[in-house]
Amino acid sequence: MEDNKRIKEILNRIKKEYKKWNPPVVSFMAESGSDPFKILVATVLSLRTKDEVTAKAANRLFQVADTPEKLLKLKEKEIASLIYPVGFYKRKAKQLKEIARILVENYKGKVPDSLEELLKLPGVGRKTANLVITEAYGKDGICVDTHVHRITNRLGYVKTKTPEETEMALRKKLPKELWKEINKLLVALGQTICHPTSPKCSQCPVNELCPKIGVERSR
Repeated sequence: MEDNKRIKEILNRIKKEYKKWNPPVVSFMAESGSDPFKILVATVLSLRTKDEVTAKAANRLFQVADTPEKLLKLKEKEIASLIYPVGFYKRKAKQLKEIARILVENYKGKVPDSLEELLKLPGVGRKTANLVITEAYGKDGICVDTHVHRITNRLGYVKTKTPEETEMALRKKLPKELWKEINKLLVALGQTICHPTSPKCSQCPVNELCPKIGVERSR
C-alpha cells in the first residue's frame, strides 16, 4: 500500500478507537473549550510530566489565575506551589511568570497565533508552539513529541533521528488535512498501546499495517 494511503488508513482506524482511550491532556482541554492562554500554559506544564499530574496542576493554577494579567500578579513561589509536582516546577514557574509579562506588555494580554511569535516566548519550543496554533487557533501545524517521532518511525513512514527532523519530514510528506490530528491520535496510541518498549501490538488497531521497525519485543 502506498505510504500516504496507508497513513490515512492508520489514522482512521486509530480515530475509531481514540475515544475509548484518554486523549492527551491539551487536546482534552481544547475539546472542552479552553482558551489559547490555558492551552499554552497547560502545554508548558505538560513537558516531561504525566497527563494526570498536568491536568490537576493546570486546574489548580487556573482557579487562581486564568489570564496573563492575573498570573503576572502572582509571585514565582506561589506559581511553583500551585503547579507542584509537575516536572521542573520551579523553572516552569519562572517561565510562566515571564510568559505572562511578555503577553501583557507586548501582545495586549493575548497569545500570538503564529509559530514565529510563539517561539519567542520562554520555555516554548516547536512542539508547544505547534500545539498552540493547532489546538487553540485551528491553524495548520504539526506537533511532534516523542510519541509522534517514535511511532511514525516505527511505522516506517519517516526515517529520522530527532523530533524536529520528524516534523520537517512530515511537513514535506504528510497530506495537509492530517496535520492537525496526527499528534492527538498518535499520542493517545503511544500512551496506551504503542509504548517505547514492549508495545501491545496484539491490541493495536493497526497491527497488520505496521512493519514494527525497531521493535524487539512486543505483547
